[in-house]
This record gives sequence, structure tokens and C-alpha cells, in this order.
Amino acid sequence: MHHATEVGLAGRSDREVFDWAQACQAIIITFDEDFADQRSFPVGAHYGVVRLRGWPTTIEETQDALERLLVEVSTSELSGSLVIVGRTRIRVRPSWPGMS
Repeated sequence: MHHATEVGLAGRSDREVFDWAQACQAIIITFDEDFADQRSFPVGAHYGVVRLRGWPTTIEETQDALERLLVEVSTSELSGSLVIVGRTRIRVRPSWPGMS
């Protein structure tokens, strides 16, 4: 796992972060709601986007959300999908078969 600042992407555009993630075949985990925009980042056109809702949040709330994600959503479900992790539920918008 990498933070945007660790790979020189701090302050870069969403598109630059997205392009880096695709080049590295990485899933994006973010608080940024722009990554949930299907017009810009359509399901199946990426390796996966996890949008954490509830900003601002604490480190503990973020850790709890990620733990729930890892327990409730399989790796295969993450691939190419948009996953919205809220305080009480997780929604998965799966990619279409053969798209990712």
C-alpha cells in the first residue's frame, strides 16, 4: 500500500493519481468523492476504487472502515469495481464481466 505523498503524487490531479494506479495495477482507496464519478472513472475501466465516506474522520474510524472492507468484500469483488464504504454499510458496484 502506498500513500500519494510517498510516490510523488501529493497535490496532483485525480487523473494523474488514477493513471499512476492503473500503471501499477493498484486499487485506489480514497476519501475523494470525485473518484466515485462514473463519468470520469467508469466501473470496469480500472483495477478498483474504494471510496471511504465520512470526512472528516479519525484514524480509528478509518481503520474500522478498512477492516470491515477486508472482512466483507473479497479481492475478486474489488477488482474493477467501485466500492463505497459508509459508516454502516458497504456498497459494491461491480464491473461488467470481461471489462477489468
